Amino acid sequence: MTEFTTDKFLDGRVSVRQPKKGFRSGLDAVMLAAAVPAKPGDSVLELGSGAGAASLCLAARVDNCQVTGIEVEKALVDMANHNASASGLAERVEFDVADALSLPAWLRRDFSHVFCNPPFHDEDAHLPPHRAKARATHDHGNLGKWLLSGLKRVAPKGTLTMIIRADRLKDLLGRAPEDGVTVFPLWPHAIEPAKRLIVQVRKGVHSQSVMLPGLVLHEEDGRYTREADAVLRGAGPLKLSLR
Repeated sequence: MTEFTTDKFLDGRVSVRQPKKGFRSGLDAVMLAAAVPAKPGDSVLELGSGAGAASLCLAARVDNCQVTGIEVEKALVDMANHNASASGLAERVEFDVADALSLPAWLRRDFSHVFCNPPFHDEDAHLPPHRAKARATHDHGNLGKWLLSGLKRVAPKGTLTMIIRADRLKDLLGRAPEDGVTVFPLWPHAIEPAKRLIVQVRKGVHSQSVMLPGLVLHEEDGRYTREADAVLRGAGPLKLSLR
């Protein structure tokens, strides 16, 4: 029998039931959601939504946006819809079964914004024994396909936002447009290399691509920095636009 935990995000505003073993949402999901520049009334699509943490954090932060999450594992879709109800967000957030790299016809439309936390590891990484975790963490060389699939669904001037492992930036940029790309590092501590990057592509713009200063997550004693805490507990946004 699969064991579960119920975890609270955004200082208790979002409740997420998720498997105790396998891939689990945490800080990355909250930071990813905070980077999506959605406004009230926007339609947003999450590719590979898992148990729904990132979509629910986005909806909790942005009133009246409509979020659709798609996930290939039906058990996770059922769990995510349960989590939407438990968080009081079921009227604005809905999850369904679909393959992020082969979207069905009903999803072939424009969204104001698209976001995703694609599998972090490439095809050469060691596969974990847990099947669902292996699917969630290993892209088998398909990182660029996640980017292209997402961009196809972004409306003109809208954004695709992804969180990736820092050492895979080259893999992603090789498939990204030359213009309109923003890279935002998440630094574990002030003097450590970034392990995660948030990459945002604004579709159909000709602005210069930039690397921003990013965000330091922890103080020397391990506590979250004031800026990180404002996102993780205060539901604040991460500003990736220079405009």
